[in-house]
Amino acid sequence: MKSAVILFPGSNRERDVANALRRAGGAVEIVWHGESELPTGTDLVVLPGGFSYGDYLRCGAIAARSPVMDAVRAHAERGGKVLGICNGFQILVESGLLPGILTRNRDLRFICREQHLKVERADTAFTKGYAAGQVIEVCVAHGEGNYFADPETVARLEGDGRVAFRYCDADGSVGGLSNRNGSINDIAGIYSENLNVLGMMPHPENLVDAAVGGTDGAALFSGLAKAA
Repeated sequence: MKSAVILFPGSNRERDVANALRRAGGAVEIVWHGESELPTGTDLVVLPGGFSYGDYLRCGAIAARSPVMDAVRAHAERGGKVLGICNGFQILVESGLLPGILTRNRDLRFICREQHLKVERADTAFTKGYAAGQVIEVCVAHGEGNYFADPETVARLEGDGRVAFRYCDADGSVGGLSNRNGSINDIAGIYSENLNVLGMMPHPENLVDAAVGGTDGAALFSGLAKAA
């Protein structure tokens, strides 16, 4: 699997993602946002976490208009895989690759902690390494991770099986206090219509090594490598 990790001014998780991808056996190239093309043979594009352009205007709004995003959209339209994590998720919705918006956390506070997620389905390239209904532990670190969409869009996401992950507790109970940012329907990640684009607020790349706290995130990257 050949991956292109897009580097925007203010990104700060590109090396973490590159490490996770390489541990899964993939080849990685970090691509500056000013480029107009992706490297030849790119299978997966990753938009990493961080604070692109200092999160001015709306989070991800400026980065979504970077030259490289035309190439990312073309890659997605061809069926290529795209993964947006945290700020990358914000960029995906701002660029029109995913529906909805990410707004200020419910309590208007930055959240940084470990977080349990429930895997909604295991038949996509991103979740082949998990089981449907499995509870995994990753990390969250965001101030504007409150996912919202109009009722029609939410109904379509739910009806089409496009919710990827939901916030839950260690026992798998969804919502309640485990949904700390207030996302509608406890949504932590969503897919595009043809399931080749995934945006998620939590950081799977932070938990790919037992030496630093856990390995639940590793299966996402190893699953992508096998799918490629």
